[in-house]
Amino acid sequence: MALFKPNSVTEQLVLAGAPSLFVVLWSTGYISARLGLPYAEAATFLMMRFALAAAFMVALVVASRAPLPTSLREWIHCAVAGALVHGLYLYGGFASIKAGLTPTTIAVVVGMQPMITAVLIGPILGEAVNIRQWGGFFLGTVGGILVIVANFSSIGFGSGAPAVYLSLLCVVSISVGTLYQKRFCASVDLRSGTMIQLIVAALLMWGISSWFETGYVEWTGTFVFALMWLVFVLSVGAYALLWWLVRRKAATNVVSLFFLMPPVTAVFDWLLFDQGLSLITLMGIAIAVAGIAIVIRYEPQSSVASSNK
Repeated sequence: MALFKPNSVTEQLVLAGAPSLFVVLWSTGYISARLGLPYAEAATFLMMRFALAAAFMVALVVASRAPLPTSLREWIHCAVAGALVHGLYLYGGFASIKAGLTPTTIAVVVGMQPMITAVLIGPILGEAVNIRQWGGFFLGTVGGILVIVANFSSIGFGSGAPAVYLSLLCVVSISVGTLYQKRFCASVDLRSGTMIQLIVAALLMWGISSWFETGYVEWTGTFVFALMWLVFVLSVGAYALLWWLVRRKAATNVVSLFFLMPPVTAVFDWLLFDQGLSLITLMGIAIAVAGIAIVIRYEPQSSVASSNK
């Protein structure tokens, strides 16, 4: 589905501004989670988010007559991608915030995704890692640890351990899921692929909610606002924008802006929740951002080229 004429001035202008818009929208995700999580448990919250977003996408697919995957293998690939890049990724993030991590802390952890993809997962796929990337990975890891330690000082090291495990689930799921999506789902229509992924994610969250949560929701105005923002701005808008950018060969632009998400989230965290930033937190953000930037800056050209196929 072409929204603009190929290589038109309008498309070029949208393509130039879309990566920055994506960063701002993506940075509000965990801020919205913090708004809504006092009124619902993580999987229950996400189940409603994914179900509403899936309903919207079903209507869009039907109305636009979007082609569905043509083989069972494509359906399965979309389902796996949905479980990773929607379900487990966001459950790890939401549950870690529910357990005490701040949106800024989880944003730093998730912001390390390009670094983890390049340095740890890339070699598994046969991609080379240079010494500068290893140095950047070390810096990013140190920065992430500093931010987490600063967060622990307010919630306690004992109670903070489960939150760290959940945040690791979050970043590993999005790292693996992004590569999986790129490799196995590139030929699937964006609309039908997103619909399938959201349906699978909703079912996954329903299972987790049924087994491990009470399902209780306090329907306040704040919760409804957070839910609607997450459904239409994040699950539909931001994800569609991300994959539109990838297919327009702007993936490197998106990846290069990932390191802006922690400071942007920190600004939102401060403005909306008066979340103070300690010196250790600021140092950690700066070191992590530098590490992520180094990994991205010195990514081998072959790797960049392959990511744009």
